[in-house]
Amino acid sequence: AGSIRPSITLIVHDIKDTNKLISAGQYFFTDIKKEGIILYDSNRFALAKARRLSLNERKKFAVEDFNSWFKEAKDFFIAYKTMFEKKKYKNAAFQLHQTAERFYQTVLLVSTHYKPKIHDLLSLGKQVAREDPCFKKIFPQKTAEERRRFKLLKEAYTRARYDKEYRITRADLEYLAERVNKLQRLTKKFCDAKIKSFG
Repeated sequence: AGSIRPSITLIVHDIKDTNKLISAGQYFFTDIKKEGIILYDSNRFALAKARRLSLNERKKFAVEDFNSWFKEAKDFFIAYKTMFEKKKYKNAAFQLHQTAERFYQTVLLVSTHYKPKIHDLLSLGKQVAREDPCFKKIFPQKTAEERRRFKLLKEAYTRARYDKEYRITRADLEYLAERVNKLQRLTKKFCDAKIKSFG
């Protein structure tokens, strides 16, 4: 058997740009500083300290993140409707998953200026519910049917694209789309209030 060789992608930023973004509290770069491993240190440079953002800065980032990610979520929902109308239900399920994922990410970015690098709706939902418990009610899990349908949406990120055995019905999609519509309204309500709280 041949050996497996994982691919590696290098992303290069100079120290000036990197320190500027760390100082600004940009989540990707503060994560790198916190969790990254130094492979070589010339001792010629030092990474900046992440500073606490002012309320004005937090509001600015929150507004920018909301405008970008909320719009993207709505664009995916338009794509869902198109696929649904064409009876391409597997594709519709994937688009609906992407819609829900981006609404969750919108909440996290507006609230914390951070979004995790995951696609799991269950994990994202739990993180968002820590910001506001009302989000727990979006995808109820009390009955076997509710759990089955949520699982269809949760697994759509990969299975709807790659698994020939994946099946989802029109009725399943109509139910899930109604829940995602509620997620959209709650996301808007939460984000509006959070942005307002920054002054």
